This record gives sequence, structure tokens and C-alpha cells, in this order.
Amino acid sequence: MLTRDHATDLFSKIRKHSSADEVEAIFYGGRSALTRFANNVIHQNVAEENYGISVRTVIGGRTARASTNKLDDESLKRVVEASENLARVQHPDPDLLPMPDTCGVATRDSRPLRHFAETAAITPEDRALSVSQIVGVANRNKLTTAGIFSSSDSVEGIFNSRGLSDWHTQTMAEISITMLAPNSSGWQKANSPDVRDLDPLVLAETAARKALHSANPRELPPGKYTVVLEPAAVLDVVGFMFWDFGGQAILDERSFLNNRIGKQIFGENINIWDDVYHPLQANSAFDGEGMCRQRFPLVERGRVNRLVYARNTAAKMKRSPVADSVGAIESTGHGFPLPNEMGESPMNIVFADPADPQTVDQMIASTERGLLVTRLWYIRDVDPYEKILTGMTRDGTFLIENGKLVGGVRNFRFNESLLHLLSNVEAQSIPVRASGEESFDMVIPAMKVRDFNFTEVTKF
Repeated sequence: MLTRDHATDLFSKIRKHSSADEVEAIFYGGRSALTRFANNVIHQNVAEENYGISVRTVIGGRTARASTNKLDDESLKRVVEASENLARVQHPDPDLLPMPDTCGVATRDSRPLRHFAETAAITPEDRALSVSQIVGVANRNKLTTAGIFSSSDSVEGIFNSRGLSDWHTQTMAEISITMLAPNSSGWQKANSPDVRDLDPLVLAETAARKALHSANPRELPPGKYTVVLEPAAVLDVVGFMFWDFGGQAILDERSFLNNRIGKQIFGENINIWDDVYHPLQANSAFDGEGMCRQRFPLVERGRVNRLVYARNTAAKMKRSPVADSVGAIESTGHGFPLPNEMGESPMNIVFADPADPQTVDQMIASTERGLLVTRLWYIRDVDPYEKILTGMTRDGTFLIENGKLVGGVRNFRFNESLLHLLSNVEAQSIPVRASGEESFDMVIPAMKVRDFNFTEVTKF
């Protein structure tokens, strides 16, 4: 594995090769492995170890970046030359700030453990044993299963010529399972830095139960239904709004929060944080410029009062005509590596514990007629400002009648506004770490939502 000491030595060589005013290097990579299965057998096992260095230089207010995955001295010299040559032909950036010399307000002592020896030590045999448990569940239930079990041990670091340096190590294990019956399917997915948090047998049994119980699905008419959305379904749909919480999106007038800061846009029971330090979160505690990520309230009782900022964006926002309408303006450690056009975004979403949490079973029991949705997919924007999304249900959609699941239903296409959805949440569970397919991982609850808008029935 690439260590911090080795990266420090490499950066020293990069500095010697550079004649730029400032130089920064981001280190990334590690070991990763994947066992893939389909038709109830393992058909692929791959592993790799790879590291990269991304070098940014600044020359006379111009900046550019070049990357390499070769760590020898000649390759380091070439990547520095490439970055400097690119920088010299850029237009000067009047908003470019000097590289930071400190991480900011947070301390390294507060960072949670994200690297676990048990995960780093996973072998192909370990993954195969877990897959055999999954396949055993499929065989017992006369189902066909497919999915993956992956594991990784990664590093991320940043160094610059003003003295800033930081380093992050992390492990990750992930299991995704689909169970297939003749006319139904079930799905489950989970990941964690600590493999001991994952139970492949429980995941497989849950996916199998969904496939079996949704067999021979009936067709219901489209319309507005009360829905119980499992955490993965909530994650994949709400994930489409968080790119709008950055200051640059407001300045570009491409955010649904333009002219809505401080207004009641969601229900009062919606409270959301960006919190990389939460014990169920993952990722590094510094952003693409090396600034420490702050624990930050995004939504408080249905209102967005503050935004997240990269350093440059905060400086631009303070000079903007909308500065008085967006609350406190300061770098919050949510930027991406420069140069970029994205600005910043919160990527460590944590929904606050609800005042009166309910389990999914309790939500179902309190529903006279509605639908249970396992997950959503193929989600796209229809109206970015009203945050209307379209997509489909998948891998376990069930009819609820008189507080009980009575069988599977054909999948639906939906057209739903996140403003409407998060204003109609009747119940939430305790948030859990969840994974989907359309958005990034979050700590998020299941939700019971009224008047969810389904527009048509799909053909499967």
C-alpha cells in the first residue's frame, strides 16, 4: 500500500521538479477486488492495485492539472511539466485564491475510524464463501441469483507547497444481490467500511422473500398512492437535490433553491445534515482542496437557511447581490479539486432521527391502502427547478391493504416533485446507512409518504 511517508517523499520530488508559483498533489488509489456471480455460480473474480497522482500547478494566476499512475522519478517530472504547460496557456482566473496553508477549523482527533483490518484482509475464498451462502438461499427457494461482493483498501491524500498535508485510509465491503423468479424479482444491497456490519445470509433471504412474495404481480391503475419507501428508494430519489445546495449552483442560477433560501419548502419533520463524522458515514474528512469538512445543517424543520461553499465560491458569494439572502458565507470544506465547474456539494448526507420513529412494519400496519417500494431506478430530471423527477419502481413493489402486504404489483413509472414528496412525509424510521444504484450512499430513513404520483404501469 502507498503510505503517507512514501507520498511525502514523492511530493518532495514533485516540488523539486516544479518551477510554478504553487504546486499541489492529490494521491489516490489502493487495492480492490470483486467477485461477481450470476445464474447461481461465480463467473468472475478480479483484483487490482493501482495508485495515481494528480498535480495542480499555479503560474501567474493560471492553474491546470495533470495526472499519472506512474510513480517513478521520470514520470513525476513529466506530469509536473504537463501541468505547468497546461497552466501557461490558460486564461488568468481572477477568482483563484492562494492554496490553503491549513485544513481549517476541524481537528484530526475528531475523525472516526474508517479503516478496518478485517475488511482489508478479505480474501477471494472469503467472498466465495459468502456467495455460496447467497446461492444456497436461491437454490432452496428455486430462484436465480446474481450480484457482486466487492472489497477495497484505499488511500487518499493531499499535499501543497504552502505546507498543507492530509491523509485518509479507508476500507469498504459491498454486497449487492438480485433474486429472480419467473415473473418477479427481489433486491438488497449494503456496504460498510467494516465487513462485520454485513450479513450476506440476511441480505439474501430478504431479497428472496421479496421475489417470492411479489410473484404473479397484479396490475393496478396509475394514480396517487400512499407509499412506504424503503431507505434505498428514498436515497435514490432525494439524492438528485443535493447538487443544488452549493453556493456556485446559486450563483449560476441552476439550483432549485434560488429564491427559496429561508422559506418553508419541506415539511417541518425534515431535518438533514452533511456530517462526514457520523459513525455510519464514510469518506475522507477533507475536501478537494484539503479543507476540513464541517458538520453542517442543510435542512432545519423544512427550511434551507445556509449553503455549502468551497473557498473560491464563498469569496465570490460575498461580492454577489444575493449575499444577504443566503445566510452565513464561509468555506465549509465541501469543494472539489480545482479547476472544476461544479463548485461544491454536500456528499455525506445524514437525516436526523425523527421525533417519533416507526419501523417499516409499523408504517405498513398504519396504511389502509398503499404501496411498499423496495427501490427506484432509471431516475431523471423532468423539471430541475420544481425538482420533478421521473423513474420506475423495481425489484419488489407490493400492495398494502388494511395494514398488510397482500402481494406484488406490476411496476410503475412515477413523476414526483421532491418539494411535494418531502412536504408529505407522514412517518420516518431511524436512519440507517443505505445504498442504491442512482445516488451516493447516505444515512437515511424509510419514509411513509402520501399522494405519491404514479403516472403509468410498466410492462413488467
